[in-house]
Amino acid sequence: MRLVVDVVEARNIPAMDLNGFSDPYVKLQLGKQRQRTKVVKKSLNPSWGEVFFFKVGDLKGELIITVLDEDKFFNDDFVGYLKLPVSRVFDAPQKSLGPVWYPLNPRNNKPKNKDLGEILLNIYFHQNGSSKDLRCYASSSTCTSPSRQEDSASSKEEKSITLTQKSLPARIPPPWRQEDGGVSFKEERSISFSQKSLAGRIAQIFNKNSDAVVTTTSTNSTDSMEMPEPSKADASDDKSDDQSSPVSFEEAMKTMESRDQGSEMPSNLPGGVLVDESYVISPAQLNAQLFSPDSSFLKSLIEVQGSTDPQFWPWKFDDGDPGLKRVYTYIKAPNKFIKATKATEEQTYLKADGKSFAVLAVVSTPDVPYGSTFKTELLYCITPGPELPSGEQSSHLVISWRMNFLQGTMMKGMIENGARQGLKEGFEHFTTLLAQSVKPVELKDIGLNKEQILGSLQAEPVSDWKLAVQYFANFTMASTIFLALYVIVHIWLAAPGTIQGLEFVGLDLPDSIGEFIVCGVLILQGERVMRLISRFMQARARKGSDHGVKAQGDGWLLTVALIEGSNLAAVDSSGFCDPYVVFTCNGKSRTSSIKFQKSRPEWNEIFEFDAMEEPPSVLDVEVFDFDGPFDDATSLGQAEVNFLKTNISDLADVWIPLQGKLAMACQSKLHLRIFLDNNTKGGYVVKEYLSKMEKEVGKKINLRSPQTNSAFQKLFGLPPEEFLINDFTCHLKRKMPLQGRLFLSARIIGFHANIFGHKTKFFFLWEDIEDILVSPPTLASMGSPIIVITLRLGRGMDARHGARTQDEEGRLKFHFQSFVSFNVAHRTIMALWKARSLSPEQKVQIAEEESEIKCLQTEESGSFLGVEDVSMSEIFSVTLSVPISSVMEIFSGGEMDRKAMERAGCLNFSCSPWDSESADVYERQIYFRFDKRVSRFRAEVTSTQQKSPLADEKGWLIEEVRTLHGVPLGDYYNLHIRYQMEDLKAKGCQVRVFAGVAWLKSTKNQKRVAKNILSNLEERLQELFSILA
Repeated sequence: MRLVVDVVEARNIPAMDLNGFSDPYVKLQLGKQRQRTKVVKKSLNPSWGEVFFFKVGDLKGELIITVLDEDKFFNDDFVGYLKLPVSRVFDAPQKSLGPVWYPLNPRNNKPKNKDLGEILLNIYFHQNGSSKDLRCYASSSTCTSPSRQEDSASSKEEKSITLTQKSLPARIPPPWRQEDGGVSFKEERSISFSQKSLAGRIAQIFNKNSDAVVTTTSTNSTDSMEMPEPSKADASDDKSDDQSSPVSFEEAMKTMESRDQGSEMPSNLPGGVLVDESYVISPAQLNAQLFSPDSSFLKSLIEVQGSTDPQFWPWKFDDGDPGLKRVYTYIKAPNKFIKATKATEEQTYLKADGKSFAVLAVVSTPDVPYGSTFKTELLYCITPGPELPSGEQSSHLVISWRMNFLQGTMMKGMIENGARQGLKEGFEHFTTLLAQSVKPVELKDIGLNKEQILGSLQAEPVSDWKLAVQYFANFTMASTIFLALYVIVHIWLAAPGTIQGLEFVGLDLPDSIGEFIVCGVLILQGERVMRLISRFMQARARKGSDHGVKAQGDGWLLTVALIEGSNLAAVDSSGFCDPYVVFTCNGKSRTSSIKFQKSRPEWNEIFEFDAMEEPPSVLDVEVFDFDGPFDDATSLGQAEVNFLKTNISDLADVWIPLQGKLAMACQSKLHLRIFLDNNTKGGYVVKEYLSKMEKEVGKKINLRSPQTNSAFQKLFGLPPEEFLINDFTCHLKRKMPLQGRLFLSARIIGFHANIFGHKTKFFFLWEDIEDILVSPPTLASMGSPIIVITLRLGRGMDARHGARTQDEEGRLKFHFQSFVSFNVAHRTIMALWKARSLSPEQKVQIAEEESEIKCLQTEESGSFLGVEDVSMSEIFSVTLSVPISSVMEIFSGGEMDRKAMERAGCLNFSCSPWDSESADVYERQIYFRFDKRVSRFRAEVTSTQQKSPLADEKGWLIEEVRTLHGVPLGDYYNLHIRYQMEDLKAKGCQVRVFAGVAWLKSTKNQKRVAKNILSNLEERLQELFSILA
């Protein structure tokens, strides 16, 4: 009796060499018998395919299998091992354990690398002279993955199987080929792989080539044999020995549909979307076009892409796995980076309910550089598309991707970029070829269907009596009516009682605790009924809502059709709710009617928003439960429709999941149909908007060409109505400054950089911005101020990889610096932000505050003036009863200095220490930011102060030059201040402050500006020195 050990392959072997690979081989030992496999160079998923025989004399023995890494100059490295009792194989059914993946164990219990990989072994007993053949090994090729078959085929000249000379005569299965004078594979092709009967096996045993001569090795008395690569014709036969059997594609789809339990479609993979198109074809037909074995589309695609040698395995259900799977292989065409290589793609159905289909494809290319470290995943999602005027069915196809790295590598970024470029080119061929056989859906076809769709929506008229019956048909009303009748009958039957206690004629009080409780229950029940009646009457007063109100004006028209809701949360004791929906866009709201006692309400109502000058960015949707006009409505869920991240054609008929605790617990959804149209000429709208922005920015804004706008839209995946206003070269400040371009449009602010093939791209909405500040220039920003943009809490999470910091509340902060023209960039950003994100009330407030300054704006081409002696006047004077040393504490840079500045409305105060410039002359630098109550613009201030003693040495003189950043005309002037402090000895000290404005550029109404600055400074000085009073 002999023990047969088939060493097939291993996977996820740890890298033991510096090149990131291993050179693994396997040692086998049973008692004193030892054998080993060949070495597979540079592989973490080696394939051996070798069979070894061991004589078994004692069932108490243990088979020890050890995986090692070959090292030319040092001892071989230990990878992992496993021990298997021989008795376990003997006691197994049919004395065979079958192909099993065994985990490798470390030498001790605490390995450095916890995952040592797995090895696939097929172990069984083989008796001498028996008719049992080696069919387990013959079918073991089906146990290996296609990628391992590729490795096995590529090294087939090296693979061998050791057999004892006694057992080799005719027990060699047909798929094998002997090296020396043996049976060739071509001669054995006539024998079918599918022969399973005893007669077929006997025929194979007594085959005419059974007298093949095989040489034996002197060391182990074994024979060398090898497995051929399966051909195209035998691919399906080779798979027929698997435990799962193939099924027809139509039957498989029916089986998947019957197994579907209403699961959700998987979300897109994070790598990005490669294809997002709609086609005039039903989802089931498109699914068959792409994945049916009878379809020629995939073969045509492989030919168009230059690939060769496609091999398709049939669709099948694996045992214990409800998913439908198939595998196909092909030789990828060579390119300038890599040579032709074999690819294996495994496709698995995640969902197939007859209307929606989701297929996950995992592509392995182990022969490419670092190919064993990653796999490419593609997700095909087919859903019903928009309704067409012709009545034909349409389908929406979305293909997304990601790279799944099996282990870490330094080349991760380069691999991802190369894969992204290759997939982009490959799926361009895909869409072109698919469009030749299936007609794509055009946007104009959907636009023509708007009136038809909206015309078919009619709200079902319901009478007030019917609504009242539905609303009041509950336990509360039924119990109240019963109690009322019961009380009335009691009053009719009962005789009047005697007056006792504190009662008098007309007042009958409860005579016991029981009567008191009954009275309380009746009162509470009556109150509940009155509240129900009140809510019903108030809700009926709002019956019409905004349904049917037509939009007015020219511009962007937003139309929302509210169809129905599903699984809305029940907040009433009745188990239902009284829902209504509020739509908000650009500060305007539309409210639906209230549906009584419904968890699946049907509205069929249409809402139109007045024409907007700019295209809207988002539509906020929130569902409330009506509790009366004076009670806070309970939110049943909310959602946001982003017009920039969603294809408008997809919104023509869409189910939107609601967010929120109640909504997510019940999986609430709303059925909407949304249309966004422009009833004016697009070019006119763009020119009008640019003209308005020119007035805000104070600089000419040129209309960009259609080619530039198209490239901008393609770069960020924006809809065709989005147009570029301006772009600036700048640096994005993160850990290291990243040079790129900042793009500004009517609805977004985006950044794009491409440094050595590493791309950084993100954008967020103007409405997402909470605040914009300007930080003073630093050495790192090359003398340019820094624009700090703070987003609202929870906003812009898709762009968080570009954020510099995240504050304690979780808001993202983006830093942009090193602008070529900072003033133009800052004014443009502020103008667009105010136009989009501020409410009308905020805009009016800012306009009133800036009315004194806006008229002073001039072009930047004003002439420069020489900085001469500034005319200074005394603006503040005070006598303090404290020594002069206490006054100088305000200018010391310590705690007193900081508190005084904060009291004067100066935030984020920081200063450098006093440095000696010359004899008795000291200098320091100061930075602070004005509080919002001091400056609406929250101006940033940088200043330089010089300190020196007075001539009579009875006091100090401090001179200061201030520069304001982020305010209108801030670069037109400097503010000069002189503090003169004299010691009055016993009387304390006197402080006098002089100030003047030094103009760097000429502008109109300089006196008005100087008056405003000096009056504000006087107020700040009074608060500054009041801390010493």
